[in-house]
Amino acid sequence: MGKVKIKRKSTLIDMTAMSDVTVLLLTFFMLTSTFLQKEPVTVITPSSVSEVKVPTANVATILVSPEGKVFISIAGDADPENKDTWGSEAIRMEVLQKAVAEYNRLHPGKKVELSQKDLETFSKMNMFGVPMAALPTFLNLSQTEQDKVISDMSRADVGIPIDDNKNLETPNEFQIWMRAIYSSGNDNLQAAMKKGEGIAVKADRGTPYSTVHHVLDNLQTLKMNRFSLMTALKTEQD
Repeated sequence: MGKVKIKRKSTLIDMTAMSDVTVLLLTFFMLTSTFLQKEPVTVITPSSVSEVKVPTANVATILVSPEGKVFISIAGDADPENKDTWGSEAIRMEVLQKAVAEYNRLHPGKKVELSQKDLETFSKMNMFGVPMAALPTFLNLSQTEQDKVISDMSRADVGIPIDDNKNLETPNEFQIWMRAIYSSGNDNLQAAMKKGEGIAVKADRGTPYSTVHHVLDNLQTLKMNRFSLMTALKTEQD
């Protein structure tokens, strides 16, 4: 007796629906994700149990590298399309002009001169950190060259100069920048700084305390006594 042949069924699976779902999920995550801004140095923040999120708009972030170099990032209003608000680029340009004007007033013998192109270049920078006198040269570099310079922590022309100055008649460069940010004209940012939501300090857990103390002491000298310290959420291993 011959064997009964079993008719093979097709194993073809229609993946159209799966492809559609994958594309939809990918689009969703791309539109809802918050991309991390580029920073000149990787900072591993200390751990804590705080779950309060630092705002992404109307905030000045102060980054302190493990080597003690200080950088500042400025973010304006979240809706730059609204004519009644300050976008990040507009506020950075205003801050730069105010900071340079104050620096030139204090240092008439070595004034910093910037072109409109320099202002526009600066307005697109998320984070900056070079001495005021080095700004013109730095802003004329290509993006690749800027990244190379600002990521070299061994250079003397990297990092915003800071010391333990208490005399605000002759502020140091860090104090000049923070004053310019506060008086930029953005009422929302100024209100956030008054409430302690507009200033965030981010330091590496290996940064010498003396450097972090300089930053905090300078903020207190400026009467900016309310600010956030950025930390990583503590885990069971911490």
